[in-house]
Amino acid sequence: MSEVWMDYGTTPNMNESATPLDADSWWSAVEMYDRRYTFVAVGPRTREHWPHDVASVMRGATTDPRSWRTIDPDKGDEEREDDPAYPFVPPPVDEAGLAEWRGRLRAVPRSAVVRLLVLLATHDLDVSRHARFPERRAHMEEHARVILSRIPDGARLFTNTWGGGAAFDFYQEISNCSPLSRYAWDLGLLWVSDDEVGLIWSFDPR
Repeated sequence: MSEVWMDYGTTPNMNESATPLDADSWWSAVEMYDRRYTFVAVGPRTREHWPHDVASVMRGATTDPRSWRTIDPDKGDEEREDDPAYPFVPPPVDEAGLAEWRGRLRAVPRSAVVRLLVLLATHDLDVSRHARFPERRAHMEEHARVILSRIPDGARLFTNTWGGGAAFDFYQEISNCSPLSRYAWDLGLLWVSDDEVGLIWSFDPR
């Protein structure tokens, strides 16, 4: 299936981290998601039809290609016995269903990803309501740059919202999303490179 999203391009080196990327720095970076309901996992890219790989990550059917830390707050819960992808609604296999699922995603420029990753770590998915954000901002943005440095230039980056105010300004209040889960509100980052697919997805079950 051909791609249907606009290509926003990339901004090389603009938001990359000065911290070397390794298992320890990755662990420290994704730790900012421990305090909220967020799923963090990376899986191998095994085929051109990458939604299949995304579904495998959602179902916990893969392991991180680098054996680095993942976060799965629903692991071991009863809901997983009947639905391994819970709380996600994974990409369907039929063409109509897959087209609808893919229509929920928006290509996001690399220059906007640091703010998106920070947003996903806020308690209410709202930067303005995150306690002491001004004093924590630099620290959170450094963690976000570490995560971004794992994603190679040229990878496709997607989210499920236009952002708030101006398009893809994730420090503004977010007023819309197209959920990829069983909840009415979730926000996240999906990336697809030649070798990996990754998900950092935050849920609001209210």
